[in-house]
Amino acid sequence: MDKNKIQYADDDTEPVKLLLRLRMPALAVGLLLGLVLSFVTSRFEEVLAANISVAFFIPFVVYLAAAVGAQTQSIYVRDLRTGKASFKKYLFKETMLGLILGVIFGLVTAFIVGFWFGSKELAQAVALAVLGAVAVAPLIALIVTEILELEHTDPAVGAGPLATVIQDTVSVLIYGFIASAIIL
Repeated sequence: MDKNKIQYADDDTEPVKLLLRLRMPALAVGLLLGLVLSFVTSRFEEVLAANISVAFFIPFVVYLAAAVGAQTQSIYVRDLRTGKASFKKYLFKETMLGLILGVIFGLVTAFIVGFWFGSKELAQAVALAVLGAVAVAPLIALIVTEILELEHTDPAVGAGPLATVIQDTVSVLIYGFIASAIIL
């Protein structure tokens, strides 16, 4: 097979052995980076001990960012396959979308968390983390996908697991630093 030709994982036609070989590398890296994510989360023990409510919103911040990144990645991978994707255009538009969605979701989150917990500090920390994590999510999704494409690796197989664990780690870092700065 030509080294410059991407081998796509096609569940309809390819044997399980090939699909496993194509999928395993990204998932193995994801396993290791998942352990790094656990370590990163543990570094914010002080702020979590100071206000346990901070922990309630870790999955929320991580999910929102991952969902935005997954949308970007899915659309970009689809367009890569058709040959219609322009990395520069996607980079500009998806950056704008990430910022706009981050502001919208951050404002909604600030209102809900503030009302729910009656804590201006917690509401501010969660809202700013949502803004930051959602704003960078499309960039991470695009960059990881583009790197795999340039390396002649099927981005539909590798970008999801890799971009997700990177985005999750970045989201936890953003939230942890912001919560530490505001709450401690």
